[in-house]
Amino acid sequence: MNGADSGVTEVVPATAQRFDDVVTILAPKDPDAPVCWCLSYRLPNRENQSLRGSDRAARLRRYAEEGTPPGVVAYVDGEPAGWCSVSPRASHHRLTHSRTIPTVDDVPVWSVICFVIRPPFRRQGLAAQLLEGAVAYAATRAAPALEAYPIDPEGARISSAFAYVGTTALFEAAGFERVARTTSTSGGMTRWLMRRDLTSLAPGGQAAG
Repeated sequence: MNGADSGVTEVVPATAQRFDDVVTILAPKDPDAPVCWCLSYRLPNRENQSLRGSDRAARLRRYAEEGTPPGVVAYVDGEPAGWCSVSPRASHHRLTHSRTIPTVDDVPVWSVICFVIRPPFRRQGLAAQLLEGAVAYAATRAAPALEAYPIDPEGARISSAFAYVGTTALFEAAGFERVARTTSTSGGMTRWLMRRDLTSLAPGGQAAG
């Protein structure tokens, strides 16, 4: 996979052995700060609200230890640079019960939830490479399709605080199609349900284990 700027980029599943690198990307300076740790869509509301600080990191680590990496990690010249949360939609309790992001059919899709890129590696095309790696990872797990719920900025400037879900342009460039306009928003911008069929991608493809 081509690198961000002049660096060499590798995107691989976030296994238990690599989870310390996930921590490098996601952890706040204050370990007790109320950050998401990519759990808000995964957990039932009561559990999500009760977990704090390092307990949230430990909960995300459990997914990797249980054998299904909860996302992919990008390395630039060996340095942990970015993260993309990607897992079966069925493993996201809040998402499967969402009133604003609909379940459109009974296909057992996987879902891309968010991107996190460390500041030194931003604006270098790393989100597109993370998405490519997420597609490859889902395909190796025989996912029939991959969904995402990005914003459509419609020409507006995007704050990094709301860009974590990606943009429709990013996903369209990766072969995703718009399926449904949702009633969910991020930063006041509409989110779309987008999907890419993966049935033509053979398991055992591009993503390294």
